[in-house]
Amino acid sequence: MTQQIPRPPRTEPVPEPELSGVRNFRDVGGLPTADGRRVKPGKLFRSGHLAHATETDAEFLASLGLHTVFDFRNNADHALEGPDVELPGVRNVNIPLSDPADGKEFWKMVRDGDVEQLRGLLGDGKAAARMTASYRTMIEKRTAEHGRVLHALAGDSVPALMHCAAGKDRAGLSIAVTLLALGVEREAIVADYLESNAPHRRYRVRRGSDAPEARSPEVMELLSPLFDARAEYLTAAFDAIDEHWGGVERYLAEGLGLTPETLDRLRARLLD
Repeated sequence: MTQQIPRPPRTEPVPEPELSGVRNFRDVGGLPTADGRRVKPGKLFRSGHLAHATETDAEFLASLGLHTVFDFRNNADHALEGPDVELPGVRNVNIPLSDPADGKEFWKMVRDGDVEQLRGLLGDGKAAARMTASYRTMIEKRTAEHGRVLHALAGDSVPALMHCAAGKDRAGLSIAVTLLALGVEREAIVADYLESNAPHRRYRVRRGSDAPEARSPEVMELLSPLFDARAEYLTAAFDAIDEHWGGVERYLAEGLGLTPETLDRLRARLLD
């Protein structure tokens, strides 16, 4: 079992560091709940993958006193980016979630396709529709995985960091589900999610060629729905909760299997 070093509780979110090998890191502490409480600073973090973390990045991450890193990447992500760097005394839990742009052939086309191929694959709203559908699917089909994460957080897994590849979709939705369970207002959840669009946080789009046409304005516009955080994606996830379970309470109880006692423990750990 990971041994935690006692440290004084934080009263403010961890300042955002200048990490050179990790994108989209932030502390979600401070977000408000509907009953006037706030998420405790220094307890719940989100980011892109840790595979390229530098020694300085790793030192900063180790200083957070993390108990668990939840890695939502799948085998294809690990093959492309590599495993997370090891952080001493920190448990790394891999729970693969559906990739919003899943499928080997799809990603190969995103990386290597020419503008005509990308038009057929992503144009006329197809890219955004794919993203919206994927968010709904992750809510509807990944209840076991999200339930596992929340049960772990209610147990001994805090402080925790959640990440996928870009820290936007799979991690973003897992953070959103956690915040819903804590009672955070949906508007605040969406606002935090949209922070992934900041230029210094965005995932670096990879293309198979360095030729100018591989990153032409039209190509980048076609790809943008895949790499943007858009409110409509997260709203689609919220809609799926409302349509399938009639609201958050039944989603948490019936979908994720959270008892009132587990929710109380979760909130005690993560709320002021």
